[in-house]
Amino acid sequence: MLEPLYEDNHIIVVNKRVGDIVQGDKTGDVPLCDVAREYVKERYAKPGNVFIGVVHRLDRPASGALLLARTSKALERLNRMFASHDEVRKTYWALVVNEPPARSGTLTHWLTLDERNNTARAYEREVPHSKKAVMDYTVLTHTDRYWLLEVNLHTGRHHQIRCQLAKIGCPIKGDLKYGAPRSNPDGGISLHARRLVFRHPVSQETVDVTAPLPDERLWQAVANMMHTR
Repeated sequence: MLEPLYEDNHIIVVNKRVGDIVQGDKTGDVPLCDVAREYVKERYAKPGNVFIGVVHRLDRPASGALLLARTSKALERLNRMFASHDEVRKTYWALVVNEPPARSGTLTHWLTLDERNNTARAYEREVPHSKKAVMDYTVLTHTDRYWLLEVNLHTGRHHQIRCQLAKIGCPIKGDLKYGAPRSNPDGGISLHARRLVFRHPVSQETVDVTAPLPDERLWQAVANMMHTR
C-alpha cells in the first residue's frame, strides 16, 4: 500500500515503510516504483504504460520520504540536482545505541565499499578506492537506552549514515550489519528519512515534505518527547 506525502503531474513523494524495496532486485519482491506506477495508473485512469523514475534510494531496512519522478523531464532535472547536491536538503532521524561524543558535530570520513558483503568501511584519512563522506549530526533527545540524532548529509555515499555513525561508536538501533547488539522486531533499522526539501523540477518552487514517524513503540515515544509526529 502506497502512502503519498506529495504529488502533482511531475513528481510524487511517498513515505517508504521498513522492508519496502525501492527497485527490483534478486529477491523478486515487488519494488516501490512498481507500486507507485500502479497507484498513478489507477488514481488518474492512465491508459498504457505509466512512467515512474527513481530519483534517489533508501536502504530497504530504513523508512521515510522517497522522491519519484512522473516524467522523464522531471527525472533528468532531479537527477542533476541530487548528483550535485544543489537545492536539495535531506534530513534523517536516527536512533542510535550509544551516546555520541558531542551534542553536535560534523563527521568527515573516507568510505570504501565491499560489494561482496554490501557494506561500507570508514577511514579517518583517504585510502585507495575511498570516497569522501561528510555529514552533520545533532542530538535531539534521548531515552534511557537510545539517542535520537538529526542528520544532514553533505555527500551521498552508500550506507553513509550507517557507516559513519558506527565509526564513532553509535550504531543505529537494529543495524546488525554495523554493530548493533540486537535486531529490531520488524527486521528494519531505526533510520528514517524525516524531511526532504528541494526545488521543483518544473515550477521551480520549493517543495518541503516531512515524513511521519513509523508507527512503532520507540519512534512514537520519541515523537511524544519531541511533541511531533
